Amino acid sequence: MKAHVDKDTCIGCGLCPGIAPDVFEMDDDGKAVVTVDEVPDGSEDAAKEAEDSCPTNAISTEE
Repeated sequence: MKAHVDKDTCIGCGLCPGIAPDVFEMDDDGKAVVTVDEVPDGSEDAAKEAEDSCPTNAISTEE
């Protein structure tokens, strides 16, 4: 699974690294970034939860 953050849409709320810290972190610009090329085994559900919880729909995941 791959994850992506649309930095133009991201408001920097910090929710995604709180839900999936193995996948997301906050960058120096205050926006979320994906820290891995592939979502690690066992973190797929957290990545999907972060996608579903994002208030601006800035996160997308794909198999």
